[in-house]
Amino acid sequence: MRKNGIWIGLSIFIMIMLIGCQHSKPKEQDLLRIHSANGEHTKKVIFLMADSLMVQAIDQGISRQELPAFKFLTEHGQYYKNLVSSFPTMSVTIDSSLVTGAYSDVHRVPGLTWYSADNKKVINYGTGPLEIIKQGVNPVLTDALMDLNGSHLSKDVPTIYEDLARQGLKSGSINGLIYRGASNHKLVIPEWIQIPASLPKEIDVKGPDLLSLGSLSNPFQGIKDLPDGLLNRMGVQNDFAVEAVKYLVQSNKLPDFLFVYLPDLDRELHKKGPAGLTKVKELDQQLLSLLQTFGSPQKAVQEAVFIIAGDSGMTRILPNEQNPVIDLPALLGDANILRPGEAVSGETEIILAVNETMAYVYTLKEDRSLRDLANMLKNDQRIDFISWREKEWNYALQGSTAKLIKFKAGGDLTDSYNQAWTVEQDEEVLDLSVDRAKHSLKYNLYPDVLKRLSSALRSHRGEFLVVTAKPGYELTGGSSPTHKGGGGHGSIRKMESLVPLIICGTDQKPDYLRMVDLKAYLLKLLTKETQRNQ
Repeated sequence: MRKNGIWIGLSIFIMIMLIGCQHSKPKEQDLLRIHSANGEHTKKVIFLMADSLMVQAIDQGISRQELPAFKFLTEHGQYYKNLVSSFPTMSVTIDSSLVTGAYSDVHRVPGLTWYSADNKKVINYGTGPLEIIKQGVNPVLTDALMDLNGSHLSKDVPTIYEDLARQGLKSGSINGLIYRGASNHKLVIPEWIQIPASLPKEIDVKGPDLLSLGSLSNPFQGIKDLPDGLLNRMGVQNDFAVEAVKYLVQSNKLPDFLFVYLPDLDRELHKKGPAGLTKVKELDQQLLSLLQTFGSPQKAVQEAVFIIAGDSGMTRILPNEQNPVIDLPALLGDANILRPGEAVSGETEIILAVNETMAYVYTLKEDRSLRDLANMLKNDQRIDFISWREKEWNYALQGSTAKLIKFKAGGDLTDSYNQAWTVEQDEEVLDLSVDRAKHSLKYNLYPDVLKRLSSALRSHRGEFLVVTAKPGYELTGGSSPTHKGGGGHGSIRKMESLVPLIICGTDQKPDYLRMVDLKAYLLKLLTKETQRNQ
C-alpha cells in the first residue's frame, strides 16, 4: 500500500527540488533518557513491524534454506500464522490499533484516506503522488506530520508509550507512523519543504522517550552515521532502522520497549505482487545482523524478547488486460463527485476515499440514501460487498448477488473472541458459520469480520458506505494509485488480513491472535519482566 504516506509526499519535493536535506541537530537527550531504570539485566522487548510480511514468503524461504534468521526465530520461539490485522488493512489504521489496543471506532484513524465531516475536507496521509499533487502537498503533509498523531488519533485512549511512561518504563519508536507518547520532541522540517508546503521550521510533537522519524527527527545525528539522505528515502527504510537498533544494542541503550518499522518489503510487493522473495531475503539478512550484534542469535534471545509481525497481507492484482480496476465514479452515474483538491460545497453529492482494495463512499445529500448508493454499485461483478449502518444495525450487501446480511453487537451468538452478536438474514454474505443451538458463530473467509467491519462503520462521523473489492481487483476514485499486475490490500479477506507473528525470547503467549490485542500482551510481558528484576 502507499503506507509510508508522509514519505511519498516528501518524495515529490525530492524530485522537484533536487536539493540536499537539512539535518536536525543532535538530540542526545533522547539517548540519555531512554536508559532503563530496571537495569541491564531486564529483558528488553523489541517489536519489529515488517510491512506486508506474509506467512507464505517465510515458509517458502525457510523450506528453500534461504532465510536463516527466520528459521532460527521460528524454531526457537512461537510462530503463529494467523494474526488478525485491523480493517482497513492500511498501516496507519493497523498501527493505531497496535499502539492503542483498540479498533478504529475508538482510536479514530479510519484509513490512509477518509473524509472529515467536522472539517469538511478529505484527510489524506499520502496515498500516492498523483492524488497528493491534486489534493495539495501542504494539506497532505499537514495531515501526516501534524494532525495524525496530534489530533486525529483519539486522546480518549492511551497509547502503549503513554501507559509505559506512567509505569516508569522507557520506550522508543524508530520510524513508527503512530508514536504519540509523553515526551516532548520536535520534527525539524528542511527549508526546501517548509517554503512550498507552508510548514513551520519545527513541529512540536509528543512521543516516546526515543523518537526517530527518518531525518525529520534523528536523535542519532552527530553520534552514529545512518543512511538518512534523499537517496535513502530520508531514513525511512530498513537499513536506517536496523542500524539504529544495532547502535542501541552496542551502546547498551535499549529502552524497555522499542518499536521498529521496516517498510522496504511493501514497496516490492506492490510492484511485483505477493510472490516476491528478494526483499524477504534482504530482511532476513538484516535480522540476522541484528541478532549477531548481541554476540550470537542464541545470546540475543537470552537478552531480549524479539517480536516480528507483518501488518497486512497482500493480494495479487490482475494484469491490465483483465480489467482489474473498479472505477467508482463510472459506477455512480452523473452524481456530483468531489474531485481531489476541490473544496466541499453545497453542490457536492458524493465523496470518495479510496484505500486500495477498500473505499469509503460518502453521501452528502439527504435525498440520496446509502441503500440507493449501494444499489448503484452492487451489479459490478468485481465488488465483494457493500456495507453501511443504520443506528445500531450493520448491513452488508453482496456484490452481484444482492444477498443481504444484518448484524449488531450484543445478542445470543458468541464468537471465538468472546464477542456477542445478533445476526439476521443471509449469513453467506460474510461467510459465517452459525450454530444457533450452541449460540456460537465462527469466521471463515473474513476473520473477525463483525467487529472489524462494525468498527470501521463507526470510526468517524458521516453517512458512508464501506466498499470492498474481490481478490484480483482494486478500487479507484480516478486519481487513486493502482497496482495492475502487482499487489494490493485494504480489504478484509484472509489474504489481506492474516499475518505472521513470531515471538522469541519468552514463553508467555498472547490471549488472542489479533493485532488489537497485542498492546495488552506487551504490557503484561513488560510488567512481568519488571517484576522479575525486582
